[in-house]
Amino acid sequence: MAPKYYSFLLIFLVFFQSCKVEEKKEEVQKTQELYTKLRGNVFGTTYNIIYKSTENFQEPINVIFKDFNNSLSTYIPTSLISKINQNDSTVVVDAYFIEAFDKAKRLYKETDGYFDPTIGKLINAYGFGSGKEKKNLTSDEIKELMKITGFDKMTLKDNKVIKAPEMEFNVNAYAKGLGIDVVGRFLESKNIKDYLVEIGGEIRARGKNSRNSAWKVAIDDPKTDGSRSQSRFILLDNQSMATSGNYRKFKVNEKGEKIVHTVNPKTGLAQENNLLSASVLMNGDCADVDAYATAFMAMGLEKTKLFLEKHPELKVVLLFTNAQGEIEEYSN
Repeated sequence: MAPKYYSFLLIFLVFFQSCKVEEKKEEVQKTQELYTKLRGNVFGTTYNIIYKSTENFQEPINVIFKDFNNSLSTYIPTSLISKINQNDSTVVVDAYFIEAFDKAKRLYKETDGYFDPTIGKLINAYGFGSGKEKKNLTSDEIKELMKITGFDKMTLKDNKVIKAPEMEFNVNAYAKGLGIDVVGRFLESKNIKDYLVEIGGEIRARGKNSRNSAWKVAIDDPKTDGSRSQSRFILLDNQSMATSGNYRKFKVNEKGEKIVHTVNPKTGLAQENNLLSASVLMNGDCADVDAYATAFMAMGLEKTKLFLEKHPELKVVLLFTNAQGEIEEYSN
């Protein structure tokens, strides 16, 4: 009798557990149905927005993107920022522009000039911007372009920009992050507490995902052959994250020299250093981490480590090459 009783108990437990699993799957499915996913193209890249609500906010988000571009896109000749760079002194800036300007002012000071949105003409000259590329850029030409950089030379008064005619203001280094923040705040204004907004790899995550756990995101491996793979994953706990790297976006000039898309505002050079990529996280705005990631690529590994000692609110994953040419990881 004992073996038969044991068999019955085992079958009962299996059946009971199976019911529990089915109930759990059903709960997950119901939770997932409460989340809305929006996808599309913006800022020259793709976006993914996931939030806990059955209401579709695609149309108002489209309006946000349009207004944001009309304010800050250097690729639209009629945008506010383009008109300012064309020295139209009649332009009165909007709230998007003011936030971008104020953030740039603070981040320029914090990073001791390693984040500088006035290097737009240098970026254009290297062939990574919206302006005209200068082939075989010489050291003398770089020196001349450096004379018209420096965010401390630009001011905002009565919602009008005051700058030298030759200077150019370019927010492309942190525009994606700022656009993400704008969308995130819009969702929060609708009392949505669980969401993830991703544009071109930069992310703002709040609350929980559809499985009631922290949002899990991947960091690209630093491959130069154009292929993509991820072996590092991060859980975002009400954080924003941005990654900058020189391993994919670069050029080789006629001399065979590698020209990377991160221009060092201190030197005007677009030279590669041992820092391959910088992923930055913080409990704050995505625009900030977007700018920090750009600044760290210009600083290089050692200066970034020193900066992080003074800014414990920032968490990073830095991928770099050691003296033997091997890829190593630093995180805090």
